[in-house]
Amino acid sequence: MPAIRRIGAAISTLALTLLLIGSVAAGTQDKAAKPNAPAGAEQQNPPITDADIQMLRKNLRSERKQVIAANMKLTDAEAEKFWPVYEQYISELVTNNNLKYDLIKQYVQQQGNLTDAQADAAVKQWIQVDESVAQLRLKYVPLFHKVLSPKNTALFFQVDRRIQLMIDLQLASALPMIEPEVPATVDQN
Repeated sequence: MPAIRRIGAAISTLALTLLLIGSVAAGTQDKAAKPNAPAGAEQQNPPITDADIQMLRKNLRSERKQVIAANMKLTDAEAEKFWPVYEQYISELVTNNNLKYDLIKQYVQQQGNLTDAQADAAVKQWIQVDESVAQLRLKYVPLFHKVLSPKNTALFFQVDRRIQLMIDLQLASALPMIEPEVPATVDQN
């Protein structure tokens, strides 16, 4: 499935960009911690902006749409009804994913150094994002049923889910694991 490979490359680029944000943030923190460091000592990476990330996400949505189109094989009549519902669905999905990308960005900028309170909040926010995406899919099943057959509705959600799993796997595998808390040892002397 060549279209799936293209989206995999776009996802990898997005994951790398998010990690670079963290390294740029770390470099800024290191420079602030070492104000007398030589000017040429730091690597000359241009900063990655939110606009860069938004452009990558837009490209990813375009790739996603191409994968959906390549797999759905819609008639002209079906396509005319399907794509407006799809665009509405994606618009709401983007809103949910904004929360996910904000969490990732925050985590990367903190380089995984979370307080207990931040770790608890992050877990709850991740679960809320997952729940909201699941609720969104449930909301759209009957809307897609109005414009597609039950099998084509199932096919759409199957392809959409595979794409989302690829995105989530690429992003998760690019993020460093949180370091476990190491219990203090008791000196028994």
